[in-house]
Amino acid sequence: MGFINNAVSRGAEFIRNVKVQGATDEARKAHAEGRAILVYKIVEASGGGLDFTGPMTGVGEQIEAIESEGWALANMATVESRTLSGDERAGLVCVFRRR
Repeated sequence: MGFINNAVSRGAEFIRNVKVQGATDEARKAHAEGRAILVYKIVEASGGGLDFTGPMTGVGEQIEAIESEGWALANMATVESRTLSGDERAGLVCVFRRR
């Protein structure tokens, strides 16, 4: 069972890292284009869903990645999101402004 749990954990970490890199790339691109506002949808990386209180996997990391590129989170709203497999995930539409 330990092998399976480790494999699942590595897979989740890989997906989280890809999402963080994507957020970083989009923040850099928006800055290079001279944009003052970046609207970015962040979907929770895994499980948890919408029905309990707790950490939203990967969300903080993506916000931090965008802010590290000189953007400041100005506002956010929740949205319903589904993965390609149809799983429900919490989503946030985040509005960032250049600092």
